Amino acid sequence: MQRHLRLGLIGDNIGASRAPVLHRLAGAQHGIDVTYDRLVPRDMGKPFDALFDHVAQAGYRGINVTYPYKEKAALRVQINDPLVQAMGAVNTVLFGKDSSLGFNTDYSGFLSAYRAARGDRPPGVVLLIGAGGVGRSLAFALAGLGAVDLRIADLDTARAAALADALRRSFPALTLTLGRDAGALAQGAEGVLNATPVGMVGHDGTPLPPDAMPARGWAFDAVYTPVNTAFLTDAAAAGLTTISGYELFIGQGVDAWRLFAELPLDEPRLRADLAAGVVA
Repeated sequence: MQRHLRLGLIGDNIGASRAPVLHRLAGAQHGIDVTYDRLVPRDMGKPFDALFDHVAQAGYRGINVTYPYKEKAALRVQINDPLVQAMGAVNTVLFGKDSSLGFNTDYSGFLSAYRAARGDRPPGVVLLIGAGGVGRSLAFALAGLGAVDLRIADLDTARAAALADALRRSFPALTLTLGRDAGALAQGAEGVLNATPVGMVGHDGTPLPPDAMPARGWAFDAVYTPVNTAFLTDAAAAGLTTISGYELFIGQGVDAWRLFAELPLDEPRLRADLAAGVVA
């Protein structure tokens, strides 16, 4: 069995990320020493593509990719899953001798988080705020869960339109509405999701005014630092069932670990160690 794994995370504003701790704790369950580096292009003086090329040749088993590079990562890897190809966003990369393979564990992680909170209930009419990398993953997951009416709010109208085009190719029966005003699109929605960085450490605020929250339904925030974002606090105050981005953090991390190490995880133990502040 391999006794050392070199992993990393490419992204901006990742100083508070707990991914290094998660993967070191995962390694400790199997007696594997894990090095997990935070790789910020600006801090390392390299644009994304140059940094990606560097880590691909530097002995890394793989990397995670976060905001705002998931779509760029998809252009640099071989993607074998047709659904991930259609998404056009990758958050997990495995480096091989001849090629780099791309995966999307945001997609699978969100499915797990949603089903744990809502079981087999369909998402209903849903507002998705943000059409970037994680937004693409959530949109495809929502369609896969049976959403028939998806509203996409993004200030970048071209980005929202590109996501809508990708969704139509895979889910032709899906009703799509696009706009810049999240508050207006929230009217009549049953589910609201934040797929923007608004609300995370360094990006204070909320993407949806409190008075625009639906009167019933559910809410999800992809942000998990902090866990209790203003978006989720407002949603809970409005009576919505909330799903924390921490659940996505766990789900995508567990699925990424299985790809990196080809080993299972004791998830309850992992959660307990993270909650207790155990440092591997």
